[in-house]
Parts: sequence; structure tokens; C-alpha cells
Amino acid sequence: MKKILVILVFMLGYLSNAQVPSPIEQTHKTILLLHGKAHIGNGEYVDNSSIGIKEGKILFVKNALTNPITESDWDTIIDITGKHVYPGFIAPNVTLGITEIDAVRATRDFNETGQMNPHVRSLIGYNTDSEIIYTVRTNGVLVTQSTPRGGVLSGTSSVMALDGWNWEDAVYLMDDGVHLNWPRKMNSTGWWAEPGPSKGNDKYTEQKRAIWDFFKKAQGYNRKLLPQEEVNLRYKALNGVFKGDKRIYIHADFAPEINDIIDFSREFNFKHPVIVGGYDAHMLANRLKENHFSVIIGRPHSLPKFEGDDVSTYYKLASLLQDKGVLFCISNEGDMEAMNTRNLPFLAGTAWAYGLSEEQAIAAISLNAAKILGLDDRIGSIEKGKDATLFVSDGNALDMRTNEAYLAMVKGRFIALTNHQIQLYNKYKKKYGLTGLE
Repeated sequence: MKKILVILVFMLGYLSNAQVPSPIEQTHKTILLLHGKAHIGNGEYVDNSSIGIKEGKILFVKNALTNPITESDWDTIIDITGKHVYPGFIAPNVTLGITEIDAVRATRDFNETGQMNPHVRSLIGYNTDSEIIYTVRTNGVLVTQSTPRGGVLSGTSSVMALDGWNWEDAVYLMDDGVHLNWPRKMNSTGWWAEPGPSKGNDKYTEQKRAIWDFFKKAQGYNRKLLPQEEVNLRYKALNGVFKGDKRIYIHADFAPEINDIIDFSREFNFKHPVIVGGYDAHMLANRLKENHFSVIIGRPHSLPKFEGDDVSTYYKLASLLQDKGVLFCISNEGDMEAMNTRNLPFLAGTAWAYGLSEEQAIAAISLNAAKILGLDDRIGSIEKGKDATLFVSDGNALDMRTNEAYLAMVKGRFIALTNHQIQLYNKYKKKYGLTGLE
């Protein structure tokens, strides 16, 4: 039976009274979103769109004015006239889902003991009941790369949806890649608010050689060139990286280290190398492109790395990489990164203000991220055949003043757009007789 979903608003209002929203069962076989302003994610924009969804997959995206729709063909029709439709935003390289309270060690499940831990998997530590997740997805962030931290080889990340009963439900891409923290040639002194002069790292060559040697041994092990009397989980975890099935994410900011990383990648013939951070990546754009590197930009709302740098250096980085043709996306790595992941759309908004077009800024947190993570065949844009992981906002989602998620779907299922912060707001709004957010 066809339903005009004005009742969806009431459904979400009912769910907002629940303390912990449960995943919503998919009961709609065919869904039609009509008359929205569709930001496709691939640079395209459809002002008056009709988006057809069947059994969780996007069936089509058309101009509603030039492509008449037979309403009787659809179970559910939702009129979103004047509202903006976006692909679910993707947050790469954050600890969302594997940390809850930064100040409480027992809730931090992202940093294991030891230096070489490529076999440590963030996947099985992912907590779908994290309250932080609910605060993040109300801003349109619906997918995350749950990423380990610490040591030299931190571990293996996985790409997760921000909805599901458990990690098995939530997983989008299991064990997508291994994270390597490259040493610095120069170490900074002071602290972030009062940086001091840089000091040379006397152990840089030694540290770099240790990484090189570890990968050489792992390569030999996986090619069965070394004795295999016992299973070596650390070496085995890198097999997918050597074969090209997994990404290698190398965390580094500065040009000297990035140059060495490119040589390192060429030595081992990595198929999908990614620079994470990349403060100086624009300086080496040609080498990065020649060697098939992409870049996950560190948090743009950060201070410049050097005292003499322009205060807007980070703001412009996305535009510089765009102009030079380097595939990039934006992340929110840094202090309190899990809870601050909700600000990801506004980081893209700043990149829009400093050189990107609006649609390029949207791509920087949707399709570009999906390409880098190896999931662009399933998510990242509102295109035929992809999962219906998307959301509708009352206003422009890249502006904190107008980002107001109206409805959202993950893998074709509606999700509840509520969190404990909204619940507390509504509770005390009633006490003081205020009006506003519902």
C-alpha cells in the first residue's frame, strides 16, 4: 500500500523518546524521494530530483520535472520539496566506535601495547551502542573508518556504518587497510599553542630502517621465502597489502618524510598507498600522482604547523590538492576526534570557503573518501546501483547554521535521528518554557 510519509516526522519524534534507538527494520520495498535538491556526490547537482530506492538500493536519480513518476508504482513516497539530499558523509581515520570517554582509559580500545601490531583489528572492538555515534549521525555522518592508534604499525582499520545491532551488522568493508606511523626527521618542541623550534631526530635513519626491515621480512614470509614453522600473525596481516587487496595508510605530514614514503612504496610496489595528514602533500603533488598516492587530509580546523605559515594554510590545502589533481578526502583526526567527527561537514564547508566549489567540498567527504577506502562501488554518491546510504537536510549541510537532518537511511533502512543531547535539550526546554529544536 502506498504511503505519503508525512508520518515519518511523527515516527522520528516517537523514537526521540527512546534512550537508545534500536536499528529500524526495513519494511518499505520501494521508496521515492520527490522534489529534493540532490547533491549527488560526484560533482553533479539536480535541483528538482526524484530518487527511486528499491530493496535498499538506489534505482535512479532523475529530474522530477522532465521525468514523470507513476505514484501507484511506489510503496512509500516522501515529499522533500526545498530540502537538500546528500550521500551519507564518510569520516575516515578516526577512533569513532572504539572510544567513548577520552579521559577514561577503560573506554579507549584503539591503542594496543607494542610497536608492530598490523594484526590488531579495530573491527571486533567496534561498539554500535556508543552514544557518540548517535551525536555524529544527526549531522549526516553515516559511515566511518574505525582506525587504531599508537606504535609504529597501529593495526588494521575497517569501514563501518553508524547503524546496526553489532559490528557484524555495521561492517561495510572488513580490514580495509593497515596503518603505519612514519617517523619524523624533525621533532617539534613546545606544545600546540606555543610551538618551539624544531629539533633534528638523530634516530630517523634507524627508525626508517626498522620499518623497511620489518616489511622485507613480512614480504619474504608471505612469499614463503622464510621458514614457516609457526604462524606469524604480524607478518601475515600484511599479506593483503603486498597483494594489493588492502590499503596501506602511511601517516606523515612533511615533504622530506613523504619523499621517503614514496620511495618506500615503490620498493614494495604497493597498489593502494595513502598519505594520512599530508600537510606538505601539495608540494609533492606530481610525485604523488605518478606513484598512485591519494591523501587523507588532517583536520582543516587546525593551527599551521610552522610559525611563519599563513593562518589559512590548512583551510586551503584541499583546494591546492584539487587544483593539482591529487585524489583527497578530509578527516577529523586530532584531539577528541570521535566526538568532534560530527563537525566533519563543517570542515568541508571551510574548504568550500577557501577554494573548493560546493560540490567538490561535498565530494571531499563522500565519493572521494569512498574511492580512497575502496568502497565507491557501494557508497559515496547517490547513483544507480549503490546502497541507499543518504540523508535529507532542511538546509545546506556544510553550514552549521542550516545543517538540520530531516531523515536518513543506512543501507536502505531509516535510522532514528536522535541522541542524548537532543533528549536533554528537549527535557530542559520544557522546564523553562522554551521553543526550538524537537
